[in-house]
Amino acid sequence: MPANIAFLPVDNGDMVLLTLENGKRVLIDCNIRDVSGDDPPPDVIKQLKDRLLKDDKGRYYVDAFLLSHPDQDHCRGFKSHFYTGAASDFPADSKKIFIKELWSSPLIFRRKTRHHVLCEDAQAFNAEARRRVRRYRESGTAWVEGDRVLILGEDESPEKQQDLGAIVVKTDTRFNAISGQYQSGFSAYLLAPQPKGSDEDEERRSKNNSSVILQISVGAGWNAQACRFLCGGDAEVDIWEDLWQRHRRAPDCLQYDVLLAPHHCSWHCLSHDSISDLGDKAQVAPDAKSALSQILDYGRIVASSKEILDDDDDPPSNRAKQEYDAIAKGQRGRFYETSAYNGEPFELEITEAGPSPKKVSQGSKSSTSTSKAGAIGAVPLAHG
Repeated sequence: MPANIAFLPVDNGDMVLLTLENGKRVLIDCNIRDVSGDDPPPDVIKQLKDRLLKDDKGRYYVDAFLLSHPDQDHCRGFKSHFYTGAASDFPADSKKIFIKELWSSPLIFRRKTRHHVLCEDAQAFNAEARRRVRRYRESGTAWVEGDRVLILGEDESPEKQQDLGAIVVKTDTRFNAISGQYQSGFSAYLLAPQPKGSDEDEERRSKNNSSVILQISVGAGWNAQACRFLCGGDAEVDIWEDLWQRHRRAPDCLQYDVLLAPHHCSWHCLSHDSISDLGDKAQVAPDAKSALSQILDYGRIVASSKEILDDDDDPPSNRAKQEYDAIAKGQRGRFYETSAYNGEPFELEITEAGPSPKKVSQGSKSSTSTSKAGAIGAVPLAHG
């Protein structure tokens, strides 16, 4: 089967399903809204299940679930639609999705709770991550799918992880296993969150909703790096500046074929300036833009957001869209908005030649949908 990235239509929020060539599925965030009422949003839980497999017990499952950070628009619906608890206790009649491995970072929760109250879904995710860590400590090598957890980033107190080395991924390192199994068509480089630095740096990270940032490499056929996918939750300008300062001499880990525009195409990922205060005089931060400009030939930049209009909203920001559009066009690439496809997921199929928008049948509602980004049924550039 071809590898695929599906961006589900969740308005201002993130919900991305990554499918590898071998069938492994990784879900990044969720924003599952109530579909009752007279004008319901897209039924993304149905769209997700349509793209999942069932195991031998009849359970829908994902091989891994990554929470980039615990804001509600990145975890809404987690408690209602994903199973939490011991793998052995999964109810036979449950319609919830079984998570084989949870990818979590204690830093994003600790920094979040210093300034905000966690929403109910974030609390449920955090409790499940803690349960799985306890289970690892109890069972060690007897660990089973459904109880597995991968910790992304070192804790601020290293002593808390002294016995967890086998499941901790340190920042600026790469991992290539999903649910404990090596994957030939997958690797991921952890760029953030960073361990605690100076008080000033920590305060900056707290204010900017420190998020897990990954560069994920997806293979197709002979090409082990057919698609490099960069995702960073809501990480804002300070974080991208820091990343450029750290990696400017060797920026390979920031390169991408596909970028999920951070914080739903927010201007504040590119600039310290306020557009409402400075208007057209607001300037991008050069280092942050450099970090987000490491696009490869024919690269794609995707904004997971509501429709981007020329107004004062942020996110999404029309000024940010213009910057990303220029970045993409500079490498013969293209900018896309998930809002442009009539409530259907925007999908990129990954072949040996790279990622291209997935072709849809002529009878599909979205096959005739057009926007400034172009038609979803077309393959307007190279890579297929």
